[in-house]
Amino acid sequence: MTTNIHPTAIIEDGAQIGNDVSVGPYSVIHSGVTLCDGVTIKSHVAVDGVTKIGERSTVFPFASVGSVPQDLKFHGEDCSLEIGSDTVVREHVTLNPGTDGGGGVTRVGDRCLLMVGAHIAHDCQIGNNVIMVNNATLAGHVTIGDHAILGGLCAVHQFVRIGQHAFVGGMTGVENDVIPFGSVLGNRAHLGGLNIVGLKRHNFDRELIHGLRKAYRMLFAEEGTLMERLDDVERSFGDQELVMSVVAFIRAKSDRALCTPRTTREA
Repeated sequence: MTTNIHPTAIIEDGAQIGNDVSVGPYSVIHSGVTLCDGVTIKSHVAVDGVTKIGERSTVFPFASVGSVPQDLKFHGEDCSLEIGSDTVVREHVTLNPGTDGGGGVTRVGDRCLLMVGAHIAHDCQIGNNVIMVNNATLAGHVTIGDHAILGGLCAVHQFVRIGQHAFVGGMTGVENDVIPFGSVLGNRAHLGGLNIVGLKRHNFDRELIHGLRKAYRMLFAEEGTLMERLDDVERSFGDQELVMSVVAFIRAKSDRALCTPRTTREA
């Protein structure tokens, strides 16, 4: 395999370029960058910092990958950005590396699709098969689980966790944690139910979905406290993997409150 570097591209000394890599016109690859085998960098892309782009990933024109974080506490410390394999970064996407205050690494998983204008800030941790639709934006320290979908123009507050297979509606402001398999929408976001469409698309068993629905209704009933209802759900559905992943998500330590449905009084 050979590399294909356009004559107008700039590859700084120290950059690590794998086999079968393509770098298009006027792109700039800085000295701390690693492009793994099969990576395609289209025209007018800037890849900066200590950034690693995984095998067969593609970055489209005018993306800014690995530039210094938009964080006033950042003072040039050694931090990095890691992008997984087979991930697509579309036009005008911005991805920032981590900071000392957040563990030092921003990570994006395998097979993700980051559509036009999406933004991933410092210290975010993005799972595999995540889709961020046009202009979806993440503040710092956000965690996104596998197979989550974030709708266009949504905005996620710093330190928020969004669970696996969750769905965030377009133009939604997300201030609080979103349970796995949850579906949220609105300004500000409220939990609108489960992401049933996503569960079916990923071929989850009908009985598992039915159990998740029953647990959801029990968990977000208006009687008792959330922790009391969570204990009841754990006792009733302890043998159901999907339900227990929601229970574990809620019990995990978090800097944000939990996104919940609107109450009868709020509706």
